[in-house]
Amino acid sequence: MSYRILLPAAALALVAAPAAGQSFSQRKVLKRAETQAAILQRQLPPAIQQQVAAAPGKPVPVSPRSLTPTGELIVVPARDWTSGFFPGYLWLLSEATGKAQWQAAAREYTARLEGEKTNATTHDMGFKVYCSFGTGYRLSNDPAYRAVILQAARTLSTRFYPKVGSLLSWDHSRDKWAFPVIIDNMMNLELLFAATRLSGDSTYYKIAVAHANTTLKNHFRPDYSSYHVVDYDSASGRVTKRQTHQGYAHESAWARGQGWALYGYTLCYRETKNPVYLRQAENVARFILTHPNLPADGVPYWDFNAPGIPNEPRDASAAAVIASGLYELSTYSPNGAEYRRQADRMMSSLAGKYLAKPGGSRGFLLLHSTGSKPGGTEIDVPLSYADYYFMEALLRRKSLAAGAALPVQ
Repeated sequence: MSYRILLPAAALALVAAPAAGQSFSQRKVLKRAETQAAILQRQLPPAIQQQVAAAPGKPVPVSPRSLTPTGELIVVPARDWTSGFFPGYLWLLSEATGKAQWQAAAREYTARLEGEKTNATTHDMGFKVYCSFGTGYRLSNDPAYRAVILQAARTLSTRFYPKVGSLLSWDHSRDKWAFPVIIDNMMNLELLFAATRLSGDSTYYKIAVAHANTTLKNHFRPDYSSYHVVDYDSASGRVTKRQTHQGYAHESAWARGQGWALYGYTLCYRETKNPVYLRQAENVARFILTHPNLPADGVPYWDFNAPGIPNEPRDASAAAVIASGLYELSTYSPNGAEYRRQADRMMSSLAGKYLAKPGGSRGFLLLHSTGSKPGGTEIDVPLSYADYYFMEALLRRKSLAAGAALPVQ
C-alpha cells in the first residue's frame, strides 16, 4: 500500500516549472570538491597543532567541523557529534571519483573515531560511526568496520528506555529537560537497522521502530512540522514539554529539524516498508515544499518562521539534507517525479551561489549554513555535515539519472 499526497496546484507549478540554472555539471562540482578537500587536508595538521597548544590536556581534535567568525578552522575531537562527517565525506568522494587517494584519506580519518564505539554518553552514534564506518563498510566490506558498527549499535541501545519507548538524546542540559528526545535522533536509527541486517539480532530493529513510532506520535503538529525537543517523564513515559533548542521559538519550524524528519522517516520506510512511515515522509515533504517562506531557490531560511524573513540567514545544510531525503523518497512515492525535480532545484542552487570558490572557505565545499542562531554560533558558515549530505545527494542524483539503484547503506 502506498499513499499519494497531492500538492496544491501552485506548489505543483513551482516544482514542475524548469528553474533557471537547474542543470549543472556534476563533473565540475566534483572537481571543485576534490580541490577543496585537498586544501582542507593540508590545513588540518597545523590547525590541530594550534588547537592542542591552545588547550593542552583536552581531547585531541581529529575532524574539521566549521570556521570561526574570523575564518579560522575549527577541528573537533572524536566525541563531537560532527566528527564522522568529514571521514564520511571522503568515503563519498572516493565513490564519486573512483580515486584511491580519497579512500586512503577516508580510512585515515575514520580510524580516529573507533573509540567512539563504546561511548555511551551520546545518542549521536549514527552521525559519528555510521556516516564514517557505515559508509566505509558499504564501499569496502571491511570486516573490521562491521565489528565497529555492531559495537556502536550495542552501545547506542543502552540509551533506550522501554517505558518511554525512545532513545535518550542528551545527557547535558538535564536542568532544562528530564528525558529529552530530539528530532535529530531519527538519523541515528539507521545504525540500529544496519546492526540487525549484519547480525540477525532483531533487538536493534525493534528499538529503532519503537523510537520512530514514539517520535511520530509525539513530535509532530497537525501541519506535520516537527518540534525540536520533546521532554518525557521517564517513569511514566508521559510528555511534559514540547520545545526547541536550535529553532526560533517553541512553535516554529526549525529548518534542519524538518530535514531530519523527512530523511528519517524515509529511511525508516526503506528498512521496514511500513506505509505509515512513507506517509509521514510525504507529509513532511508537503509541509516543506508548500511552505510560503521557502525561498524560490529551495534553500530554506534557518527557521521557516524566523521573524526577519527575508533577511534571515539561510541554511545550506538543511537544503542538502532535504535534497538527499527527497531523492530517496522519490523512489518510493507516487509523487516521485515532483520530489526529484524539487531536489534538483535545491541541488542546482547549492551548486551555484552556495559553492565555495576554488581555494576559498579553508577547503569546505558549501557556504551559507547555520548551526545554531539562538546560540549565536556557526551563523552563515561552512559546516562539515552540509558537505556530507550534499555529496550524498550528488551521488543519489547521479544514480537516478542513470536509472540505477541509489547508493544507500
